[in-house]
Amino acid sequence: MSEIIVVGLSHHATPLEVRERLSVATEAVASEMEGLLERAPLAEGVLLSTCNRVELYAVTPDPRDAVRAIREYLHSRALGDDLDEYLYERRGADAVRHAFRVASSLDSMVVGEPQILGQVKSAYQAAESAGSLGTLLGRCFTRAFAVAKRVRTETEIAAGTVSISSIAIELASKIFGDLSGRRALLVGAGEMGEAAARSLAARGVWL
Repeated sequence: MSEIIVVGLSHHATPLEVRERLSVATEAVASEMEGLLERAPLAEGVLLSTCNRVELYAVTPDPRDAVRAIREYLHSRALGDDLDEYLYERRGADAVRHAFRVASSLDSMVVGEPQILGQVKSAYQAAESAGSLGTLLGRCFTRAFAVAKRVRTETEIAAGTVSISSIAIELASKIFGDLSGRRALLVGAGEMGEAAARSLAARGVWL
């Protein structure tokens, strides 16, 4: 009988420099997933790679061999780092529960941040492109999206400051006072960089 598993690492225990070495560019996720399907006993697979986590969700009839293959894959990207102290694995209901928590941002560095749901949806779409999304993971992630929406609409999780960049700007305001008219240097890119730029501009900061 096939089982859903997840193997990965995250900001909870893994240093940033290690997470960066393991990260997979968005445009490469589908091809990476195709390669994994060829050398691991996986019937389905979804590869989620963000700045805070790298996780591989899979359906497999042989969890032990699948976990070993996924660990070997992650070690191959680590450029010599020993990942054993950072890697975690979940199986069955625990793996599904973990997917729900991740999509709902309950497992994020900043609980309630909105970016993770879009990142999970991108991973889902990449799995579709790679042909690695089947019935079980399809249902799992479709349900995770519904749970995430319900969490955001029925709780106060998204109220107030909900991103690392906005927290940093709030802290700057407390330290320096009114930021209007000040100059700031923003180093970075991607969604977080764009969010920081919008927040700074809204406060009248020159970039």
